[in-house]
Amino acid sequence: MKRLAMMGGLLLLCISFPVSMEARHKVPRYLNKESTVDMSNMNRIFVGWVDLGPDDWALYGYENKTDWADIIGSLNSSFSRNLVPGRTTVSAKDKGDENAAGDNLYIKFSDVRVDYNNYHLILSIHFIDPKTNSEIATIPVRPYYGNDWGLKNYLKAALDEVGTKVQLEVTGVTAQKKQK
Repeated sequence: MKRLAMMGGLLLLCISFPVSMEARHKVPRYLNKESTVDMSNMNRIFVGWVDLGPDDWALYGYENKTDWADIIGSLNSSFSRNLVPGRTTVSAKDKGDENAAGDNLYIKFSDVRVDYNNYHLILSIHFIDPKTNSEIATIPVRPYYGNDWGLKNYLKAALDEVGTKVQLEVTGVTAQKKQK
């Protein structure tokens, strides 16, 4: 009987441990439109740079700053490519590029931090009218979870979550994606 109780306890521990580890990374998905501004008629969108800190290259295990800067550039490029389907999007070329002239909407990202331990990309999103240079909506600082292996892949997955939120705010609807 003692052996059975010990095996049962061990089995219960093995079943509950992965569940508690998964809960550690649980971040709510924000799939409701939070802004009151109707941005659905804005067809030319300038997408700002998601600054992942090129000086943090050693912190994330890269051999030099250039390698990490290349990763940042490729992540920004792939992120903004199809951010809002059916709209013309222009991407920032680098951190200092904020030239949104001729566009209807400027999407700016600030307070960007990478939480490597919990697989979170933390940032806030600002929607700016380039004609008046005034902020028309903002999404506060919050974490976006990237469920993938390796720094680059988890940041790409987290940026996909950010993209889902941006698409929802701009169009009012979001494409149904499979959640991993």
